[in-house]
Formats: sequence, C-alpha cells, structure tokens
Amino acid sequence: MLIVVAHPEPGSFNHALAEGAAEVLRRAGHDVVISDLARQGFRADAGPADVLDRADATRFHLQSEQAHATRHGTFAPDILREQERVASADILILQFPLWWGGPPALLKGWIDRVMSYGFAYVDGRRFETGLFKGRRALMSVTTGGTPQRFSEGGVFGPIGPILMPIRRLALEYMGYKVAEPVVAYGVPRKNAEDRQADLDALADAALSLANLPVTRSGDWQNALDAVPEGAWSRRG
Repeated sequence: MLIVVAHPEPGSFNHALAEGAAEVLRRAGHDVVISDLARQGFRADAGPADVLDRADATRFHLQSEQAHATRHGTFAPDILREQERVASADILILQFPLWWGGPPALLKGWIDRVMSYGFAYVDGRRFETGLFKGRRALMSVTTGGTPQRFSEGGVFGPIGPILMPIRRLALEYMGYKVAEPVVAYGVPRKNAEDRQADLDALADAALSLANLPVTRSGDWQNALDAVPEGAWSRRG
C-alpha cells in the first residue's frame, strides 16, 4: 500500500492521519510505504527536467517525452522512485488538504509527473480498461470548512463535485476502483476527541480497503507497445 502525503508541515493533521493509518495497517500485517512529498523535495512542475534524455530537443511535448522516458527508462530519479512505489502498490491513498477548492499543487504535480503517459495511461486504455484496473484508491481530505458549508445548501456545496477531477478524471481514468472519500471537516475547530474520531475513520476505511480482493491487470507494463512511436507529438 502506498500513502502519498501532500502537506508541507510534518506536524500537520494530514501527516498524523497518514501515519496513524499506516500504523494500524502495519499492525494488521500490511506493507505500507509513505511518500512524504514535501520532505522528499518533490517538484510540482512538469517540464524538461523530468527526463534525462529527450525525444525532441527542439520542442517539449509532455506526452511524447513521457512516452519516450517510459520506453527507455530515462525519467528523473524522483519520478522513477515514485513510479516504482505506485507499481508495487495494490492500494493507493492520497492524503491532502483542500486548498482553494482543490488539492495542493504538490499533489497535482505528483499526478502530472508520476502518473505519466505510458506508465499510468495510454490511448484506448481508460476507465474500465485502464492500466490500473483491479487496484484500489482512496482520498483522505482535510478541510477548514465545516460540514454545513460543504452541504447541499452550504456556501461551498457538496464535497463530491469538488473532488471529481481527482476521482474521476485521474484515478478512475487510470482504472482504479475508488472508495468513497474520507473527509475530516473543519479541522482547525476540532478538539482532541474529534480529531481522534477522524483518525479512527481513516484507519477503518484503509483497513476495509486492504481486506478487499485486488486483481491487477496483467499487461499494464506492456500497454505502450501497442502505441506507435511518436504518435503523441501531433497533439497540442
């Protein structure tokens, strides 16, 4: 299992949630790796530095360069490290705060750079035929706003549509079966007892996920072979 934490403060409640879930899972006999993106100095911006060898030195086209790096193993070391962790994990948990109606740039950058073309998706392999079909994912999210503000009649609206870009257009797009998110609402206003309830809720959800069967797609690592070299460079 891989838990990706996108929060710059080691003493944050996001880190407490990730570490608490990892401890419970390990006690239950599960292997857990935590990717603390901020501590690792992970870069959020996708660009030429992502690859050690260019497919086209005159123009940087993200999908073309990602496909080339997937074929030849020439991603930058931080991307390769994270891809190895993803490849080994049957379950992925994304732990992040909600900032300005979305995840921090650090998490979005992790998706942009790590879940690359050729590694996490290719043409013709989306959703029900996605490369990570059979694997499972969960979002654990903290908010400053209360449940009332994220209600149907609240000023922010329900949390589901806010998380849709990550859930549907990233995780489900890649084939993950995504569990209902675990949301710790109004964290700055909570006392120790309420925070413990949030810690327990994530640990219970993670354990339930870990106890479900997982069947990996057998051909995901070879999916790029069906896509002709250079087919991506015609795009914008």
